[in-house]
Amino acid sequence: MKKDYNLFLIDLDGTIYRGDETIQTGVDFVHRLKEAHKDYLFLTNNTTRTPEMVVEKLKKHGVETDVNHIYTPSMATASYIINKKHTNDVEVYIIGEFGLKNELLNIAGFKLNEITPEYVVVGMDQDLTYKKVRTATRAIRNGSTFIGTNADLNLPLGHELIPGNGSQCAMIAAATGQQPLYIGKPESIIVDYALKKIHHSKDETIIVGDNYNTDIRAGFNSGVDQMLTLTGVTTRADIEGKRQPTITVDNLSEFKFN
Repeated sequence: MKKDYNLFLIDLDGTIYRGDETIQTGVDFVHRLKEAHKDYLFLTNNTTRTPEMVVEKLKKHGVETDVNHIYTPSMATASYIINKKHTNDVEVYIIGEFGLKNELLNIAGFKLNEITPEYVVVGMDQDLTYKKVRTATRAIRNGSTFIGTNADLNLPLGHELIPGNGSQCAMIAAATGQQPLYIGKPESIIVDYALKKIHHSKDETIIVGDNYNTDIRAGFNSGVDQMLTLTGVTTRADIEGKRQPTITVDNLSEFKFN
């Protein structure tokens, strides 16, 4: 008998859309999920957008939702730091774009410090400069904790793979001799905080995504079931001889709710 899941942690790029292209089977899956009265959270590794911006992008692809159903590594990073410090009186240096800076500085209330921050947080930054890398490197060498929002080495952009945050972090790691603590998928940290946010247990949850190395491994690492949809980066050939997901589908129209 198929397991009856109550919470679906759903990836975005490669699952609901592919850049500007809508993946209709993914959109229909969300509609069917709502009709079945199942709970869901869009679990993305993207830190460049705020939850509000993610909601707007989803709307353009035919998915109506709200910020309560969005969870990002920016949000998980803020929660992780506050949990460690037991306060939001924290000084940080940030490499990243608006989504990450807004979450840490405006919502979490952290303070920006380029000289002696407690944490250096590195997220995707398409305007990365040598000066930013140098500032981060100096702080980490002087004792700041090095956090990477996610470890994606590459990101799909149309038919091109562009450098991702993991590549940025690798440069800083090489310069400092310090490896970052990663927060986003495939780490269990983001999954654990997502479950706390939405108040569900692991045994009633399944992670849905197109990327074996991030989405599916996040399930392995956190003890949550996984569903791989072959509408994005991972193919069946890619997972031959590897640990298999709980469920693999060509597209999400194949999954039927109990």
